[in-house]
Amino acid sequence: MSDLHEQLAMLRRRIRRIDAKYARLPSQPPEKPEIPPENFAPLHHFADEFMSGEVVETAHGSHFETEKLYERHRRHGSMDISNLQELPEDWLVPLSQDTVPAAPPPRWAFLDTETTGLATGSGTYAFLVGVGRIAPDGFRIRQFFMRDFGEEASLLDALDRHLAQFDILITYNGKTYDQPLLETRFRMMRRRPPFERLAHLDLLFGARRLWKLRLESCRLVDLENQILGVEREGDLPGEMIPYVYFEYLRRRQAFRLVPIFHHNAIDILTLACLTGIVPCAYRSPREAPLAHGADWVGLARWLLKAGRPQEALPLLRRAVGMGLSDQLLFRTLWEIAVLEKRLGNEPAALAAWSELSLAPNPHRAAALQELAKHYEHREKNFALALEFTSAALRLEDTPALRRRAERLQRRLSPPAEKR
Repeated sequence: MSDLHEQLAMLRRRIRRIDAKYARLPSQPPEKPEIPPENFAPLHHFADEFMSGEVVETAHGSHFETEKLYERHRRHGSMDISNLQELPEDWLVPLSQDTVPAAPPPRWAFLDTETTGLATGSGTYAFLVGVGRIAPDGFRIRQFFMRDFGEEASLLDALDRHLAQFDILITYNGKTYDQPLLETRFRMMRRRPPFERLAHLDLLFGARRLWKLRLESCRLVDLENQILGVEREGDLPGEMIPYVYFEYLRRRQAFRLVPIFHHNAIDILTLACLTGIVPCAYRSPREAPLAHGADWVGLARWLLKAGRPQEALPLLRRAVGMGLSDQLLFRTLWEIAVLEKRLGNEPAALAAWSELSLAPNPHRAAALQELAKHYEHREKNFALALEFTSAALRLEDTPALRRRAERLQRRLSPPAEKR
């Protein structure tokens, strides 16, 4: 418990500094005397303040649970919640590289945690754990909350039993953060973590491959806004969540936690909706619901990395036709040329290299060199090869280009007359 005591002591010192700072301001009223903790609402009043939910008793004590339903007829931005029920059982298999088995959508658990810090060590607690599931009447989210640190064992026990009904765990950055943190908490309570039997799909990796070329940030809240078109109102920033929870522990004012519960629930709903988009792009690229050229480039590169060049090439061409920034355009044209050559389509590769050779860009010298190679070795047109080599030398003077130019000049020189 030393970590907890140190963390609470640090928070108390920070709160005292903030209180002292604002107490010195002339526009602020005199600081009110500290209210004794016994005057705050006790734990058993917590459910009453929320007006929904219940205190759950387990063999390890008690904790608070609440459940929210997003009805199937509702939308979350551009996504119909009813669409989640129609996803096929093997929807996640290709994206996971066959590490996630086929399972009906009601057996998928969408998990997100709210914690007392960003580390995953023994001093960080998951005070709120939300688990979403696809249900016949829509999308349901059950949230497990510990009203005090003494309720952690009860929360983990209930979470363990709740996860027993699922086969697949879906998170966003959960392999790096949520799962390791919860595993630590289970082991601290001398319990076996429930995650060994759950196939885990972390959606962060696929989301980054799709959208990192266009978006500055691939945080879940940013994808929610940029991809789903959802504008959160009155949301609590993630960095403020630990502070608000510690303030709740200090004052026992449960109403302050409502934004945290809302933040957690919307994160899980967004995660579920993105699960209807990211796997679709990977398993059926031509049908991917992507509206920007940069996203198509991201998907094409993802397919190339997965060894699917035949599917990647038309996506790169589609991206060029949709419009790209100059830097990404030139890089994409270069990738098209290399891929066309790799697939044995030399005329198309020559056309792409020729286009790159005409305008100033980072790949111009390399394109000229590729044209020189082609005309020297394939066409035996040494004069044209030398012309391309000389143009490349003016842009990038390298030993390899010099040797090529000298070799071509010797080939073009008339043979010496015998005496």
